[in-house]
Formats: sequence, C-alpha cells, structure tokens
Amino acid sequence: MTYQLSKLSADCLHEIFDHIVEDKPTLYSCLLVNRLWCKISVRILWRNIWNYKVIQQQTSLRTVTSILSTLIACLPNESKEILRKNKIFISTPTLKSPLFNYVAFCRVLSICGIGKIVDKVLRNGMPNKPRNLKNNYYIISNEVIKMFMNQNSLKKLIYDQKIHQNKFSFTCFLGVKDLSELRCSSYLTTDFFHRLSQTCHNLQSITIEFHNNEVSNELKEFISSQKKLKSLVLITYYNNSWATIIPTLKKHSNTLKKLHLYSYSRNVNVPLSFISSFTNLQEFVLGFYRGTYTEDFKKLQYAKFPKLQTLKIPYQCPNPEYVMKFLETNGNNLKNLYTVEKNYALSLSIAKFCPNLRRLFIRFNNGEIDILKKIFINCRYLESIKIWCGEEYLNEKEVFDTVVNYSPSNFCELKIYNNSKSDFVSPKDLESFFINWRNRKSKKSLKLIFLKDSKINGRRHYGLDEFKENMKIIENYKNLGVIKFMTKDYIKEEEEEEVIENYYFSMLGII
Repeated sequence: MTYQLSKLSADCLHEIFDHIVEDKPTLYSCLLVNRLWCKISVRILWRNIWNYKVIQQQTSLRTVTSILSTLIACLPNESKEILRKNKIFISTPTLKSPLFNYVAFCRVLSICGIGKIVDKVLRNGMPNKPRNLKNNYYIISNEVIKMFMNQNSLKKLIYDQKIHQNKFSFTCFLGVKDLSELRCSSYLTTDFFHRLSQTCHNLQSITIEFHNNEVSNELKEFISSQKKLKSLVLITYYNNSWATIIPTLKKHSNTLKKLHLYSYSRNVNVPLSFISSFTNLQEFVLGFYRGTYTEDFKKLQYAKFPKLQTLKIPYQCPNPEYVMKFLETNGNNLKNLYTVEKNYALSLSIAKFCPNLRRLFIRFNNGEIDILKKIFINCRYLESIKIWCGEEYLNEKEVFDTVVNYSPSNFCELKIYNNSKSDFVSPKDLESFFINWRNRKSKKSLKLIFLKDSKINGRRHYGLDEFKENMKIIENYKNLGVIKFMTKDYIKEEEEEEVIENYYFSMLGII
C-alpha cells in the first residue's frame, strides 16, 4: 500500500493526508516516509498550530517548547541578533537552517496564542528564569509576530485579548493582504485598524469582542472598507454594547449571510432591531446569557428574512410569543432550528410553521410526547433531532417508540442527552427498538448519538454504554448495519454545531 501511495502526485497525497488531519499519530508517522511525505504532513500540521490550546495546564511544556524553538529557528538573522543582544537564548532543534520554512505553512495567526506560548516557556521551560521576564516576553513575542506578518500566507488573524495586547508592535502588514477572517477586540489601538485597512479589504468573516462601549473611527472605517463581508460575530462582555457600530454594519446589509450575536453582559438591553436590514441572512444565532434584556426582539418578530435557513437560540430565549411570530413569518424556509426554551405553545408552533426542517434541537417537558409526534408528522423532511431525556424531560422508551412509529422516511439521526440513570431504556426495549427500526420501509441505518461526560449544574449525565447488556445489543445491530452508534461530549458537540461561544477560550484568543 505504501509503495502504491508513493507513486501518487503531491496534490493527491495532500488530499489524502488532509482527511486524516484529526488522526495526529498517523500524520506524524507520515513524516518519516520520505521528504515529499514529510513536507506535505508538515504543511498540514502547521496550518493551525494554535489548535493545541496552549493556555490549558494539561498541555505539555514539551509541546509548546517545541513550537517556540522551531519558530525561533525560523526567525530572520536580524531578529536573532536582537535576541542575542538582549541575552535571550532559546535552544533550537538544530544549529543548521530549518528543513522547511514552517511559518510559511501557517494559515492562522493568534497573537495571544504567541504570547501564551512565550510566557509558558519563559516561566517553566528555561533552566534559570530570566530576571527581565516581562521585557524578554515582549521582545520575543514581537519578533515572532513580525516574522508572521511578513509572510504572505495568512488567512485568519486572531487578536482579541485585552490584557497587554496594545504593547505588541506591528511593523509590517504584508501577511494580511489575502486575509479572509479576522477576530479582534474593540479595545485594540486605532493605529492597528488604520494600518490594517490600508491592505486588507476582502474579509469574508469578522468577529468583534466589545470590551468597552466606545468604538474607534478607525475600526468603523476598517469595517466599512470591506467588500465581501459574509459573516459577522459580535460578542459583548462587562455590560458593554455594539450600539455605536450599528450604522457601519448596515452598509453590509446586501452581502451579510451569517450573523452571530453573543452577550455575556447583565442588565443591558442590547439592540436587535437593526438586524431587520440584513434581508439576505441565511444563518442567525442569538446567544444571550440570562440577565441580558432581549425586549428589542419585539421589533424584530415581524421582520422578513426570505433566505433564512438556520436559526439558533442556545441560551436565554426572548419572549416565546415574539419567537412564535418570528417563526410564523420566517419558519417556512428554515432547515435548522435550535432552541433551549421549554414552552408548549412554542414547540407546537415549530410543527405548524416549520415544515421544511432538516435538523432540530428542542427540549420537551415530561408528558409532551404528543408534540414530538406532531413535529414528525408535519416536518416530513426532518433528518436529525436532538433532545433531552430523564427526570423532567421525556423518557427514552417513549422517544424510541415515537421515532419508530412517526419519524419521516428521511429521518436517520437521533441525538439524546440523558440526565437520569434511572430513566434508561431496558435492554429488552432497546432491542425491540432496533428490530422495529430494521423493519421500517425506509431501510435507512440510524445514527444513534449519546451526549455525555459533561456536567451541568453539578449533575452527571449518562449514556447507553453505561451498561454491558446494552452494549452487546448495540454491537450486534451495528454489525447488522441497522445502526451507527457513538458517544460524544456534550459541550464539544455544541461547539461543533456553532451554537455556543466558549467564553473561556474566546477571552484568551485561542479559538
């Protein structure tokens, strides 16, 4: 097999390796085959080195030290001389020039990610902790940043941490010429946005974190200068608001297709009515934690979005009556809907106003199985549903029975999040469910996903694989091709679904 692969072109090998990017051990083994395989593997591994989430304590010092030492080896001679003059000595993998220009392979630059790597190595990876720790930190970080910004390869720039960020210097903006995605803070210096706007005009995605209510004219001008903006994410902290930037955002009403709004503020009435100007929206996420006022959604309930396909409300829901009216106006085109609200009338309105749904997440109260039946009957294109079971929610057996008897022919994925061990379906009922599914006319295999291993409100959440008898039955019907079974971490799955904005990592600029 290896001999046959060795005959493939570099483009073909890159396509193959790109599909195993999550399988790091296999990709690492490709480094040792030959120079071509090594180069392709390195190119993929270095595409986004910030996936290591270096801020976490469990990330090995060896990993971050290896990254920094390689970056130091790639520095131009003038930068190495600056480090030498300041008596900063960080060992490199080899005394010779690096085998590759690793920095040129990077498509993502996290400014704060660089800072975290440098800080961790200086504090924990040096034989003797430097006396001028803070000074050395800025010298190293700035030289590495300068090297990245001189590379004409960046596609995504992350620069959103408030602490110390204005002490980083930017002497070159060559690397952002073809930038397509930016994540930044409203707190950044006006000079940064002014210089960025001279070079970067084709951003497709912008994420802005509001750490203060004042937005500089330079940031507004930079946003106005964009020609292809399709995706916008706005995040507020500490009782701040995006109100002052709204007139600038409206200039992109014709091109914007994706809008995510997140608020971690309390006692703030965030403006929402401006969203009605984005009539070409295809995806809308409204992620507000409890304490943020959403009364402005009242003005939005009648707005028409003829192209809207995805609506997600993962935290606090506006007044259910407003959302019901919004669904009456826009529900017919929706294909993906996510809401945590447990409201009988709102759940019924989904069955009534959203007939073309493909994917749905909704919470039902115990005793509301009739609504799930109506959703299955009325939403004839539904392919996937995610629900909660246990205690105050539906129990697994009635969910399984309803899925078998009422789900449409296209249905093929069931995700369950169970918070009650006593509510588990019995092995007998589980096998009956699989037999009945196998006998359905559609003959589609069912992807059964249990979400677990997270803690919400300090409670353990469970999965079918807690019991050996269940797993024997599951393995049997997996082998028969009746089901595909897996367990996933609930929070990780939510991140993949793009319904939550991870507060911890977003504050640190790693995601």
